[in-house]
Amino acid sequence: MNRITETFEHLLAARCKALIPYITAGDPDLDVTTQLVLELERNGANIVELGVPFSDPVADGPTIQRASLRALQQGTTLHDIVDAVASIREHSRIPIVLMTYYNPILAYGIQTFCGEAAGAGVDGLIIPDLPPEESEELTVACREQHIANTFLVAPTSTTTRIELANRSTTGFVYCVSLTGVTGARGQMAEGVDEFMATVRKHTDRPLAIGFGISTPEHAREAAKLADGIIVGSAIIDVMEQCDNESEMIREVGSFIASLRAGINQG
Repeated sequence: MNRITETFEHLLAARCKALIPYITAGDPDLDVTTQLVLELERNGANIVELGVPFSDPVADGPTIQRASLRALQQGTTLHDIVDAVASIREHSRIPIVLMTYYNPILAYGIQTFCGEAAGAGVDGLIIPDLPPEESEELTVACREQHIANTFLVAPTSTTTRIELANRSTTGFVYCVSLTGVTGARGQMAEGVDEFMATVRKHTDRPLAIGFGISTPEHAREAAKLADGIIVGSAIIDVMEQCDNESEMIREVGSFIASLRAGINQG
């Protein structure tokens, strides 16, 4: 069984919600990325999203754009990230999802990428610019390698679209909480509870909510609506305020622990 499925089943039985932090792989470098993943797990993360840096991240706001640029300036490639996952697997079994745009996978070669990613220990993919209607080739390759595919729904999604995403997903359904790009916000999006209730009516997969969640209070509220809470830009904000790598790892760990506490309160 895929580790993502195992994790959600275990958490459901324990009446707990998943904390799913996002960091950009290679920011500030891949050695620190590896250390951060282990620190995330130590402080309560259940699944980790590793962002693949891309030159045209259309779904991402300024914070993740800056992180992607820093990683690209380090020369980070998708091949390097797959190798980094293999290094992480020497120390951890935490489920790892790569969040990437489709072009890097096409350049890598779909079959080659899926085979090498699975061999390294990648558990799932999130591809914001790949709609379910165009995903068959990748979906087949992922199925052969037991890699979970996750598709996104948004407040603008019709019920037909939500049902399609649910049928196409083999991991969790990624619920975008607002209309816009990634980025920390001061408050949860208006109407998110109604949106999540609608998605819940038309899906049978675990639901994870992201985009804009940035505080323990947000995490507590989101935990009432979803099975998993995704936090990304707020983590990168913490990283950008640090003067050195040791401080970065420590402060990110502390922030994740505060989010975990918020989720548990919810």
